Amino acid sequence: MDRWIAAVHGAALRRSERPPTAVDLGYGAAPWTAVELLERLRTADPRARVAGVEIDPARVAAARPYEREGLTFVHGGFEVPVDGAPALIRAANVLRQYDEGQVAAVWARLCARLAPGGLLVEGTCDEIGRRHVWVALGPEGPRTVTFATRLGSLDRPSDLAERLPKALIHRNVPGEPVHAFLRDFDRAWAAAAPYASLGARQRWIRTARDLAGDWPLVDGRRGWRQGEVTVRWSALAPGAA
Repeated sequence: MDRWIAAVHGAALRRSERPPTAVDLGYGAAPWTAVELLERLRTADPRARVAGVEIDPARVAAARPYEREGLTFVHGGFEVPVDGAPALIRAANVLRQYDEGQVAAVWARLCARLAPGGLLVEGTCDEIGRRHVWVALGPEGPRTVTFATRLGSLDRPSDLAERLPKALIHRNVPGEPVHAFLRDFDRAWAAAAPYASLGARQRWIRTARDLAGDWPLVDGRRGWRQGEVTVRWSALAPGAA
């Protein structure tokens, strides 16, 4: 996710007149995701700063010894208590415990905190980051959905269904667009089986190329090589034709 953010949003960070602030919302029991986010964003913009935000005061206190130039930890939640409007809010595994009906309101609240041209990235991953699906949103709302995996651990693309973000995970049923997308993803993966002899990466690239014939993918070979596929939100939105 951090690599994708730096690649997709790095230019917007660099255009900021002031050092851009990114928020790692709900970083969890340990501060490592915030530390890693800062390191990754500084490959895109050396001025980047990261604020880790956690609702549990004990977690904030435990993270404070890891603060350094450009990295702070604060107590808070969806109000995002940082100075100014952040250029990026990243929320991984935060909305899993919420009801699907609450997602739109949370998205709207977080997007309202963004600076002009800002980005919200919200999604779900497994414990060690091998499988991850996230939605990217701007102030206007959701833009894209990205499916990302460590290719060597993948049996078939629909294995990513268990990591769909809250807005989509209960929609993986017949008649819903995300179900049809994953079905076609598996079919393209099966059709690309002859490429497996060249490695999982080549099979994934061929799969994505075939999938792009029927679905509005917005990335290309560079992202596919990383084990990513990004599709327009409008194609997967619940109830979309």
